[in-house]
Amino acid sequence: MMNLSQARRIVVKVGTSTLTYPTGKLNIRGIERLVRCIADLHNRGYEMVLVSSGAIAVGAAKMRLPERPQELRMKQAAAAVGQCELMHVYDKIFAEYGINTAQILLTTEDTEDETRRHNVHNTFDALLETKSLPIVNENDTVAVEEIEFGDNDSLAAVVSRVSNADLLVIFTDMDGLFDDNPRENPEARLIPVVHEINDDLRAIAGGAGTANGTGGMITKLHAAELCNEKNIPMFVVNGAKPEILYDLADGRLAGTLFLPPNYDSARS
Repeated sequence: MMNLSQARRIVVKVGTSTLTYPTGKLNIRGIERLVRCIADLHNRGYEMVLVSSGAIAVGAAKMRLPERPQELRMKQAAAAVGQCELMHVYDKIFAEYGINTAQILLTTEDTEDETRRHNVHNTFDALLETKSLPIVNENDTVAVEEIEFGDNDSLAAVVSRVSNADLLVIFTDMDGLFDDNPRENPEARLIPVVHEINDDLRAIAGGAGTANGTGGMITKLHAAELCNEKNIPMFVVNGAKPEILYDLADGRLAGTLFLPPNYDSARS
């Protein structure tokens, strides 16, 4: 069974609901725990990439906006303010563990155009070769509908593809994918492994996520499909428990594993 010990290059995606409180303010304790776990795996020799949501929510809170903005120009302004705050916090905490961080902001144009995609791949390679830790977000300040990823789960999958990652781990506000909504049905059961994404699974995944985020479980299915195309396994786990990364590193399953249909045969 897949575990982190078989992977060399790992993308970790963290959502807005994990990074912030409902107020939009940063969850400092949660971020510190997340950074500590990622830094520890980095020190063990893994090449770590962090895809981080939260810029718009953090920026809106810092600008004292009453709610997440809906107008495009206000979203872009909030993203510009929030991205500075996020990177400041990340850089400060990772520096305590002796790790250099690097900011990468992307739009779909950067990954769909062959020349630009090649340049992005080379940038990831160069940063990881020099033991720097890339922190990626969508370039919300310039992105419009035609060039936006739409959600950072899809962005994380695209980053996994363009960086030739061995594994994607998505942190969310649930323990994984359930066979029903666990917030409404206490009998809902966790699905530990998904081998095929079909219409039944999409119906289970439901709609959007939290008020401050843009995702939900349905976007994670789309991310898994993107990963499946490049034979990249993907875990969905609870972001309130970043120490789960250690479980995965030690070969223990957690959350929901989306395993590409031909994964074993492709690696044998």
